[in-house]
Amino acid sequence: MNCTLCHTPAALFATVEGREYFRCPNCQLTFEHPDKLPSAEQEKGQYDLHDNRPDDPGYRKFLSQLAEPLKRELPPGARGLDFGCGPGPALAMMLREQGFDCATWDPLYASDKAALEPQYDFVTCTEVIEHLHQPAKEWQWFSEHVKPGGWLGIMTRWLIDDDAFARWHYRRDPTHVCFWQPATFQWLARKQGWDLHLTGNPVVLMQKRPPG
Repeated sequence: MNCTLCHTPAALFATVEGREYFRCPNCQLTFEHPDKLPSAEQEKGQYDLHDNRPDDPGYRKFLSQLAEPLKRELPPGARGLDFGCGPGPALAMMLREQGFDCATWDPLYASDKAALEPQYDFVTCTEVIEHLHQPAKEWQWFSEHVKPGGWLGIMTRWLIDDDAFARWHYRRDPTHVCFWQPATFQWLARKQGWDLHLTGNPVVLMQKRPPG
């Protein structure tokens, strides 16, 4: 079984409730068996259960964990993309309120691929990367479409306790198919040329180093 991020042969890590998970010895990604991943219809059915309204104070507070540290790093007029914005693009709205131009893209809810063509000063990706079936593809896109000196802002719960994996609420979501450790972000930073800022679980900020 090859890792879905770095393609290194991986070993079985755990089998829980009929779901097989593998751990990569190179990048430390933990991922579900690629033949057992949910369909797009199953994913949308799960996502539609969420009530993530842009005007919900609780949801805005949740997203502020990323929005607040990110906006302190952005220059005035920075232009970005909320990658995987979902049906209610609250984070994009919050950043626009702070004066930043923020486009949106989502494979199910905002699928105009024209949004994927430019380079951006920043890209946000909240509660998305745990859903990726082919994370190597998306991380290559991040590397190519965040401008040198620009920022990638991620929210995902870090896998930090292997012993608790079987009962971890994050694992139980049937659409969560890969799980990220600080070591995985460190590997990506070395591989792709990011300066890594682990601001605290679940937030990661990464700045793209200029070439040379």
